[in-house]
Amino acid sequence: MRPKTEPLSWMRTPGTTADGPQYLALRDQMALNIEMGNLPPGAKLPSERQLQTGTGTARGTIREALFQLEAEGLIYRRDRSGWYVSPPAVTYDPTRWAGFMTYVTEQGRTPSTETLSKESAPAPSVVADIFRVAPGTPLHTIRRRRMIDGRPVLVERIIVDPALAPDLLSHSLDGSLTHILTTHYGITVARNRVDMRPCALVREAADALGAKSGTPGLLVVRTSFDTAGRVVEYDQEYWRHDAIRVHVDLNVR
Repeated sequence: MRPKTEPLSWMRTPGTTADGPQYLALRDQMALNIEMGNLPPGAKLPSERQLQTGTGTARGTIREALFQLEAEGLIYRRDRSGWYVSPPAVTYDPTRWAGFMTYVTEQGRTPSTETLSKESAPAPSVVADIFRVAPGTPLHTIRRRRMIDGRPVLVERIIVDPALAPDLLSHSLDGSLTHILTTHYGITVARNRVDMRPCALVREAADALGAKSGTPGLLVVRTSFDTAGRVVEYDQEYWRHDAIRVHVDLNVR
C-alpha cells in the first residue's frame, strides 16, 4: 500500500514574516509541523513540484529547505519515491554487547534482518592485521541489511574468524548473530572497541538502503574481543544518520 501524501494545508508562503533566507523560513514551517504532529513519522511529503506550486517558492529554495531538514535528521529520502518524515531514532549504547535485535526490541520497535551474502573470503592485509592472521587467510564474511519497523536503516559487513566459529555460515543469519555466537560457540565478549564518524553513503550502501548515493550516514566500526584478547567479530555498519542516537552513561574517574 502506498503511503499517504500529506496535504499542503499546513503550508503557507514562506518569507513574508520570517527573517533570514527564504529556505530557512520554509524549513522552520516544516520543522514546526513535524514537531506539532501535523506531519507524523513516516508521512510522505508532497513532491517538490507540489511544494513549489503550493507555496509559490522557487524549486531551488524548496530543495535547500529539504536538504537542511535531511541534514538535521527530520526527514529522509527514498530513492525514486520521495521525501518522508523520519521515525524516532533508536538509542545505541556502544558499551553493551547487546545485539541489534535485542536493543531495538527493548525500545518497543520491530527489528528484522536480511542476509545479503555470506562467504569465506581471503583477508586483505588491513583485516588480517586486525585478526592477527596472515594476509589471504579465509575468514567468514557476512553482509546484511537491517530494518526497524520495516524500514532499512543500516547495511553491515561482519567478519568472523572461522577458528572460533567453524561452521557459522551454515546457520541462518537473518536473526541475532550475537545469540548464535553465544549459544553455539560459547563465545563471550569481554571488550568492545567502537569507532564512529559521519559519512556519506557510498553507492553500494545507499542502494541497499534505498537511498541516493551521497545521503548523510553514520559509519560505526566495532571490534569485539574475548577474554583472551582474540578478535571475535569485526563489524562495519553504515547507518542512515537519522535512525540512530548514540547514548553512553559512564562513571567519571
